[in-house]
Parts: sequence; structure tokens; C-alpha cells
Amino acid sequence: MTREDDFEVPGAYEPEYEASAAADLQGDGSAMEPPRPVNWNLLTSTDARFEWNELDAWVKWLRETYALGPTTLPPFWHRHWELVWELSALHLHWLCAYDPQQHGSAPLGWHRDFHDACVRLRNWTADCGTKLDRDRPTRVAAWPGEPLPDSATEVVIRDRDADFAAYVDADVARRRALEDAFIASLVPA
Repeated sequence: MTREDDFEVPGAYEPEYEASAAADLQGDGSAMEPPRPVNWNLLTSTDARFEWNELDAWVKWLRETYALGPTTLPPFWHRHWELVWELSALHLHWLCAYDPQQHGSAPLGWHRDFHDACVRLRNWTADCGTKLDRDRPTRVAAWPGEPLPDSATEVVIRDRDADFAAYVDADVARRRALEDAFIASLVPA
């Protein structure tokens, strides 16, 4: 019996990658690949849904574990690509730092980089204008010769998890439409 058997870890996070790592450590013979960076621009609709859900589970774990407030980690991070890319990179870094094959000092490197990332997250959160109970699209300044962007209005969001699910569904549908259009373009008329 190990010490870990004596208690449950509240809010424990075990991604698919770690679950497969545990299976490999038990000797099932399957080859395990290290986690790879997520390029959100290139994900298929199926891969996007998986990555969104993995990232959301990890972000919830991160918020609870490190008691991050909404000025560092806002509830509507998923609506702001600057936050998605930062959190996705931080998640990958965490997966690698805590990999069983990693050097024992890797978690210290992750914590150093996490501190730096928190500064960037606070800056981007302040710039994008998202708050605890409301959100607006990040304002992007028009460069000379570009049309002025539409004015962004703030919306009140009462259920964060429902908003996340709807956002992911819309992103997956957009990607699926692009996939379908590409496949249709391959079929001769």
C-alpha cells in the first residue's frame, strides 16, 4: 500500500496521455508517443472536440490547484484565441514536465515558466476585456487601409459550462463544414 492510497486527490486531472502512459508502464507492449503541440489552425473537427475538452479539463484543474482568479484565468478564456494558445502551450509543457520519463527537475522548469505565463495571461485578460460574468470579443485595431471593426458589445453569460459547450459545438461545426466543402471539391461535377 502506498501513501497515495490513503487519500483521494480532489480535482485530480488525468489526461488521455497519462492514462495511456500508465498502461505502458504496466507493460502492455504498446508504443507510446510523447504529446505533441496542438496547432489549433489545423485540427480536424474530431480532433478539435477532443483537444477542447482535454484543455478545458486541465484549465479547470489548474484554476482550482493554483487558486487562479479571473484576472489571470477568466472563465471565458475559450472565447479568446490569445488565451487558448497560451493555455494550450502551458498544458503541453505541463504534460511533458510531469511525464514519467522526464528528468526530476522538469517540474521546477514548468513552475518557472508558469509564473511567466501568468504575467502574460493577466495582460491578455486585461486587454481582451473578459470578466467573471460577462465577455466581449477582443478588440483588434484596424491598420491603415483596413475597414474599421464592428464595435464589440459585452454579453452577460450565466452558465460558463453551457457557454463552453456551445462554443465548442460551433467551432466543431465550422471545421466540419470546411472539411465537407474540401471533400466536395474533390468530387468531379
